[in-house]
Amino acid sequence: MSSEWSGHESDRSFQIPGALLLVVDATAWAVGVLAAMALRFDFEVSSWAPWHPATAIAIAAGSMALVGALAGLYGGRWRRGSLDEGLALGLAVVITCAALVIGNELLGEPRLVPASLAFGAAPIAFCGSGAARFIERLLLLRRGRGKATGATPVLIFGAGDGGMQVIRSMQHDPNKRFAALGMIDDDPAKRNLRLGGVPVLGTRDSMLTAAQSTGAEMLVVAAPSISSESLRDLSARALAADIAVRVVPPVAELIDGHVGADDVRPLTEADLLGRHQIDTDIEAISHYITGQRVLVTGAGGSIGSELCRQLHRFSPEALIMVDRDESALHSVQMAIEGRALLDSELLVVADIRDRNRMKEVFNQHRPHVVFHTAALKHLPLLELHPAEAVKTNVYGTLNVLEAAAGAGVDRFVNISTDKAADPTSVLGYTKRIAEQLTSWFAAREDGAYLSVRFGNVLGSRGSVLGAFEHQIMVGGPITVTHPDVTRYFMTVTEAVQLVVQAGAVGRDGEALVLDMGEPVRIVDVARRLVAQADRPIEIVFTGLRPGEKLHEVLLGQAEVDARHAHPLISHCEVPARSPLGLEALGVEDSDELKLVLVSLCRLGQQTDSTLRV
Repeated sequence: MSSEWSGHESDRSFQIPGALLLVVDATAWAVGVLAAMALRFDFEVSSWAPWHPATAIAIAAGSMALVGALAGLYGGRWRRGSLDEGLALGLAVVITCAALVIGNELLGEPRLVPASLAFGAAPIAFCGSGAARFIERLLLLRRGRGKATGATPVLIFGAGDGGMQVIRSMQHDPNKRFAALGMIDDDPAKRNLRLGGVPVLGTRDSMLTAAQSTGAEMLVVAAPSISSESLRDLSARALAADIAVRVVPPVAELIDGHVGADDVRPLTEADLLGRHQIDTDIEAISHYITGQRVLVTGAGGSIGSELCRQLHRFSPEALIMVDRDESALHSVQMAIEGRALLDSELLVVADIRDRNRMKEVFNQHRPHVVFHTAALKHLPLLELHPAEAVKTNVYGTLNVLEAAAGAGVDRFVNISTDKAADPTSVLGYTKRIAEQLTSWFAAREDGAYLSVRFGNVLGSRGSVLGAFEHQIMVGGPITVTHPDVTRYFMTVTEAVQLVVQAGAVGRDGEALVLDMGEPVRIVDVARRLVAQADRPIEIVFTGLRPGEKLHEVLLGQAEVDARHAHPLISHCEVPARSPLGLEALGVEDSDELKLVLVSLCRLGQQTDSTLRV
């Protein structure tokens, strides 16, 4: 069955039956032969006496029936009026024309009809057969456009392939849930375009007018690759027009790349904050992942688990998942394998703070590639307990680096954060030192050692969006630190895609910084959520917390935004830091430890080349 028919089985009961369509094609050839004869003899029927057009019609009709059956024209193989059916019909007409020419010659003298007649009859027959199919297609479309009682009138944003697929799906939906009445597209050249009979009514600037003229109650954004910035703008315009917004999922969430009415879902904050179109170089990723032993620390975390799911697609020789939380390992095995028997040596319970245990794990599995995601990351909590941040983010990272160097890994990717750019918090300082340690190993080991830095990840544990949704669920208030505070956002899926891509293009000692789009005001996020709530919710400003920035940056003041290999990945050099300089962190007083962290980050590059033993 042609793939073009997929999703349109409901049309079958409205098709002309195959047998009747065969009669139509035979009739078209009869008309073609007779019309060609009339034209050939200037409409003087008396001149037809020596010829035998009836026999020629029989040959043409028989040939068309045979060739058409083989081409699937009468068996429901092609969707009525489609380009595929048109090509099949054209091929059948050409072969039938050839059969008529050959039959005319083989029957000897006198010929059945003049030699040139077949070439005149063929285009007439093609037009007749094609017209019948086209009329049927128009009737089907007209039926599909009919608005059933209770159907929701909608506008479609995006007059491209996605919009066309959604319109077709709506028109052929047996339940008639939606009625597409108009389209919106930012391309002015599409102003007079019609897709499936649905007209383009203008650009997004015309949304209010289009909604009022059509009575639309919903806007369906049928552009799977649309950016979060554009979605926020469309959402604001739809709110002003008093119409609901629905979207089709991002391309990564679509199973077969096709969209339809069943894919349409409510707009989420993840759509508004985290959609970024990512052009992934699959060949480059496969080159360093496929067939390799890959180890992930913090594999049970929100970043680590998504990373494991995506790495698994590239068929590594072994995917070693390391975490100190056995329940988290249970969850990630279930997500990847569909079972969680916890009986695999590739699931490793270990704490990166345990130096000897790290060496044991690396010596056992001898990984080629390492993604180090394990970390403590909650900024306010680490301000209260800076020593714990040092133990995990600094010494834990050092333990993993040493173990990786001892095992001779080919590539080491340290997952960092935007808090490490011009740091002001314990989290930022410890992650900055982790970047510097990674750079130090890059200068001394054969493999590639690099860091990847990004901002807030939607869907990760403790993200602001989850906190807001919980506060709304319990009746509020929503707490925002400052009315002007902004943050960068990206979905966990997109962030991990870029992490894996960065691992392929990163060079020794670099920090690769992921483009997070434009920063978003947190209070705007809160207000959108409040507007969707079923009851009034108060927004309370609590003030910036210790170590928290008003505006995050992805690059420090001294770092240059250079994009060598990917438009969404910046490369910057990180000064190396010797592990020997870390003894100063061994102080117990929290306030004193914070001062030491600040001092270490400001000292810059260390030149001591002695590795801690």
